[in-house]
Amino acid sequence: MTNDNSRQTAVPQDRHELVESQFGTTAAAYVTSKVHASGADLDWIAERAREAAPRHALDLGAGGGHAGYAIAPHAGAVTASDLSPRMLDVIAAEAARRGIANIATHAAPAEALPFADDSFDFLACRFSTHHWRDAEAGLREARRVLAPGCPAIFIDVIAPADPAADTHLQAVELLRDLSHVRDYAAAEWLAMLARAGFAAKRMTTARLRMDFADWTGRMRTPPEQVAAIRALQRAASSEVSAHFEIEADGSFTIDTVLIET
Repeated sequence: MTNDNSRQTAVPQDRHELVESQFGTTAAAYVTSKVHASGADLDWIAERAREAAPRHALDLGAGGGHAGYAIAPHAGAVTASDLSPRMLDVIAAEAARRGIANIATHAAPAEALPFADDSFDFLACRFSTHHWRDAEAGLREARRVLAPGCPAIFIDVIAPADPAADTHLQAVELLRDLSHVRDYAAAEWLAMLARAGFAAKRMTTARLRMDFADWTGRMRTPPEQVAAIRALQRAASSEVSAHFEIEADGSFTIDTVLIET
């Protein structure tokens, strides 16, 4: 197990501090979060890694490290890269607890990865891109560090096509987590990937229920912002409420996408 955070790439200090303030103190919650720790998408990542048997894989925007844990049994080495050093400390500790010896960590923003061209032969990015300051720059970096012809899997929350539902989603996401930038629509994802040099081979969508107490508790959302989210939910149109299947306690359901290139 190695933990190399010595080559952190400079980012605007206010953005770095914001991400650390939002995720550094809640890092452990993302390891145990049921939403992040399980799912058919993780099974798919593991299966694709088994087929590819990568020499060196990248878990980009690693969060709680779950993509990396799924890849590790099938890879020579895995690098978990994330902007938050404290999140990476939690990944290192969890990998050690699981007896995974081939995961290394590296702190860096997705938009400026400190890795050489073609460094990796497998890449997974799961529930991270909506936090990136510049999603297209991050995807270009992903393309640069991934060797030609090697698989990449991107998974994230996606915005609805309906503008009112889109606005509602972005608003509650930002109230819950100030580091949120944007949930992109599926069409935006495909366009961004194409401009970055990726060719999408497979795209599947799914629905994911968010337990309200867990969703806000994991991020330690302040009470006044929780109240604002609930107010938006109560004021939502019948169409928006139906799309997100908003429940009496605030729990709701979102759309996710898995894109393989």
